[in-house]
Amino acid sequence: MTDQLTVTVLGTGIMGAAMARNLARAGHAVRVWNRTRAKADPLAADGAHVAGTPAEAVESADVVLTMLYDGPATLETMRLAAPALRRGTVWAQSTTAGLEGLAELAGFAREHGLLFYDAPVLGTRQPAEAGQLTVIAAGPAEGRTTVAPVFDAVGARTVWTGEDGAAGSATRLKLVANSWVLAVTSAVGETLALAEALDVDPGGFFDLIAGGPLDMGYLRAKAGLILDGPLTPAQFAVTTAAKDARLIVRAGEQHGVRLDVAAAGAERLERAAAQGHGDEDMAAAYYASFAGHGESPT
Repeated sequence: MTDQLTVTVLGTGIMGAAMARNLARAGHAVRVWNRTRAKADPLAADGAHVAGTPAEAVESADVVLTMLYDGPATLETMRLAAPALRRGTVWAQSTTAGLEGLAELAGFAREHGLLFYDAPVLGTRQPAEAGQLTVIAAGPAEGRTTVAPVFDAVGARTVWTGEDGAAGSATRLKLVANSWVLAVTSAVGETLALAEALDVDPGGFFDLIAGGPLDMGYLRAKAGLILDGPLTPAQFAVTTAAKDARLIVRAGEQHGVRLDVAAAGAERLERAAAQGHGDEDMAAAYYASFAGHGESPT
């Protein structure tokens, strides 16, 4: 066990709560805050101190970890925390904020003298709860001995992409990875919707591709959620996936790349959310293939 750190987790949704629990289990002193306090209060049973404000949460912290909905929410929260932030504090920014959002957050870090780590994670609820996330990180060498125990507590692997967190190399890799995840998820839903429309047994499709290059574990996992459930609690919610899809499309536009699949995937996810599936697992984008209220025809 490394020396105990005081780690503040701002944002205790699906991912942040799991990360906070694993930090506490690793022996660190954990302070948490969430806009909706009811989502943070259960962490007291795991030994975390539940703070009433972001400023209270970050007071005396060695590391601040942010896992909020998006870049604007993160910037707003850090501005509220600013009066209590010490210069030199390590900030591990794990929200999927997109390129524009990341630039604003890195600017805040410079203004306040924070050691900034661009540190999005790859994984959903289950690996987060098991401490098996992949941390994609970029940031200065001088603070890595401090932040490494935090990454080790929440993840099984840390992939370092550079020493300048503000350059966004970690966020860029995360967007590329998420583009694949979201494309596969959309394809799974459309494949099963077409099978249903054509009266094809999904089991026949899976038998057809079994063991070959078209088969993959992720396909079967997401198909299982659609066919057998449960879609709640979400591994990764429809609304959050839609937000990430839009960030991917925007990143492509900024760099002269048209991402038709990502744009269509974002629209499918938004349609599913409008049908009432926003808090369900992103596999529920399946229902966007059907008219009405998002119910499949059978």
